[in-house]
Amino acid sequence: MKREIGWDNITHDDRSVVTVGTFDGVHRGHQAIIEYLNRRAEEQSGPSTLVSFDPHPRAVVHGDDVPLLTTVAERANLLEELGLDRFVVVPFSMDFAQLGPEEYVRDVLVKRIGVQEITVGYDHRFGKDRAGDVDLLHELGGQYGFETDVIPPQEVDHDVVSSSSIRSLLVEEGAIEPANERLGRPYQLDGIVARGEGRGRKLGYPTANLALEEARKLVPKRGVYATRVVLPDGRRRGGMMNIGWRPTFDEMDVTVEVHLLDFEGDLYGERLSVQFLQRLRDEQKFQSAEALAAQLSEDEGRCRTVVEAMA
Repeated sequence: MKREIGWDNITHDDRSVVTVGTFDGVHRGHQAIIEYLNRRAEEQSGPSTLVSFDPHPRAVVHGDDVPLLTTVAERANLLEELGLDRFVVVPFSMDFAQLGPEEYVRDVLVKRIGVQEITVGYDHRFGKDRAGDVDLLHELGGQYGFETDVIPPQEVDHDVVSSSSIRSLLVEEGAIEPANERLGRPYQLDGIVARGEGRGRKLGYPTANLALEEARKLVPKRGVYATRVVLPDGRRRGGMMNIGWRPTFDEMDVTVEVHLLDFEGDLYGERLSVQFLQRLRDEQKFQSAEALAAQLSEDEGRCRTVVEAMA
């Protein structure tokens, strides 16, 4: 897959069969679009091309805090697995946001990237103030010589799948299983193992403290989770993750740490990928380190059950 990230790396190919959107999460709704896009690209003998944006448009235009379900690198890897031919990332800025719908289509899609056909979701909006819609795309296609296809909404449990709904599930509820169902895979955090206070080791549960690689990456609601950890050599281990303030020790900095089941070794400085499987409980304060250790033992048993069931 060609990765064209940033204006200087974008090439022109007027055979491109294009879809446009942030595609944060590459969830099941996105996957349906990519599947259709790839099929149409094969039929039209052109490269299937996804045009994405970074930073997230809402973060630029409205100043919203939009935690990412997927970094640009994660997005690229997932799209490559889905068979996409070409991944284009346009730097999103306030200047870019001021492009009118027709100007954006003409100057960016047609002249800069190239397009013979465009596939979009049913609710696709584009251009300044999101003034452009599917009807305008059909009209502009007639003017500039490209076809427009529209994909209907994709549902899970009668709910339309969207990146914003998945963010809400993870941040507000820690609802891992519904989020994973909508993503089509476990939600994942990547990070480098940093040195911590060593308290977990004293309790009999040594933890790897993760320094996340991307500050904008979404961290689920504070609590304890059953996870699967992918080691640098590709091996996998069950994991028990804690996200929170460690209130038993009166610490107020949010940490992300994971205890690996059945593992011995030094992981400092190594990169781990942690896949969320199930939320076990809320974070809570215990009266003593001994009471916390007893709860961790109970958590470990539940964690092993979850990991084994999903092996």
